[in-house]
Amino acid sequence: MTRRSCAIYATGIVCAHLLIVGIALVVAQVFQTMIHSRLKKEITLTEKSQVFESWKNPPPPVYMEYYFFNVTNPEVFLAGGKAAVKQIGPYTYREYRPRENVTFLENGTKLYAVNPKTFVFVPEKSAGDPTVDIIRTVNIPYVAVMNEMSSYSFILRTFISVYMNSLGADIFMTRTVHEVLWGFKDPILTKLHTMKPEVDEYFGLMWKKNGTHEGEFVFHTGEENYLDYGKIDTWNGLREMSWWSSNQSNMINGTDGAVFHPLINRNELLYIFAADLCRSIHLAYVKDVEVKGIQAYRFAPPSDVLMSPKDNPTNEGFCVPAGDCLGTGVLKVSVCREGAPIVVSFPHFYQADPKYINAVEGLSPNKEEHETYLDLQPTTGVPIRACKRAQLNIILKRVLGFPKTKFINQTIFPIMFVNETATIDDDSASQMRTLLLIVTLVSNFPLLIVGMGIILLLVLVVLFCRNRQKKNEVKRIDFTEAFHSFTTVKDDTAYTQVSDKPDEPSETPANQPMRNGSYIAMSPVEAQKC
Repeated sequence: MTRRSCAIYATGIVCAHLLIVGIALVVAQVFQTMIHSRLKKEITLTEKSQVFESWKNPPPPVYMEYYFFNVTNPEVFLAGGKAAVKQIGPYTYREYRPRENVTFLENGTKLYAVNPKTFVFVPEKSAGDPTVDIIRTVNIPYVAVMNEMSSYSFILRTFISVYMNSLGADIFMTRTVHEVLWGFKDPILTKLHTMKPEVDEYFGLMWKKNGTHEGEFVFHTGEENYLDYGKIDTWNGLREMSWWSSNQSNMINGTDGAVFHPLINRNELLYIFAADLCRSIHLAYVKDVEVKGIQAYRFAPPSDVLMSPKDNPTNEGFCVPAGDCLGTGVLKVSVCREGAPIVVSFPHFYQADPKYINAVEGLSPNKEEHETYLDLQPTTGVPIRACKRAQLNIILKRVLGFPKTKFINQTIFPIMFVNETATIDDDSASQMRTLLLIVTLVSNFPLLIVGMGIILLLVLVVLFCRNRQKKNEVKRIDFTEAFHSFTTVKDDTAYTQVSDKPDEPSETPANQPMRNGSYIAMSPVEAQKC
């Protein structure tokens, strides 16, 4: 066997083994299963996990952008006309949110933590100075007291109305952005505080929320089941709320929005418990996106989250009292806001019934600026980019006994909205890209083996063809040489006389052999002398 034949046989054997092993590994998904199993064990809320420290102290900066709706025609609205507002902002604050008092429970399968939030003003990202800029907005303490008095007698309501007017209070107030946001001493609440000490005399949309937390959480670590990674077990000791009118609406589902389980697919719904919204919401897949070179899935609340119970009966549980429902795109949260007629929605009533948008001039909802979404890396479940956008509104309506409301039309009045954003930092993005590269290479290793097998198969075909070509050339050369030898020998063949006819004299020289024109054999012989 020649060296060339040995090379062909060896290449064929290696090629066959690579293809068989590679295809078998691809079909069995051995490496993919192995890497997925490793991810499920590594991505847990345990001290040995690499994600634990980033969960305790999130590295990506979080920014809170506050936008306010400045009322430009309060007199027109009080006279029965349509209110007009102008958006001002943003007033941006850097949010710091470390986990504190982290304690493991139940053999490390759960852990307790609180999440205090601290806000620091960022002037370079803001439209103005909140301590200087003035806005005119709804006087929420005034409206809250008025709403609370609506169930009392007409005489008492009239007396309270006169008393509040004597304090200089009105339906609309003019304050600095800082006062509206972080608090001021309100004259109405101050009087109530003297009668009910539990009533705080200060009011602000973010009053007592700087440096405080939203409650005590117990989370699942994900060690027992990777799908439970980061899920809330209890909030303030509760596994379900009691505000709403159905068991389903009172459920505390999902995570707090900071983490999600690994190996996310496009067909699942992700749940988040939003303490500031007093409920859980779900997110659905929207599209694939790329953030800093990282592929991610975008999830966003579908339209049915705040859909009217007429169109989505599962939302009936959010009507309190039962049957007292608002339309699509808004949610009344008075039950968890001390009775104040507070309503939440997406900014500018995005995805809401057009009647709420048309009731106030100056609103222009659009998806790009007002949609809430979350971009998740599907393999690890890590949020790459997040935009949480929510709007605070209040119900203004006529209340007998309060003359200033005599002509107003019931309106869900926008106060402000917040845009909470976070994007993965460059260092974390670089680490994520490296991790995903390793995961991709390991998961696709069987395809690499199959590819090598295909390359060797091509090499085998080339070697085989060249070997056949070489053999044909050898045969052709042998035949040519034989034919050439035959024609050359023919000219030098000797003749031997075989006739009985006597020799005739000829003029042939004596030293030249005689030839008689008859062949004897095919090989030359010496001429015989007569």
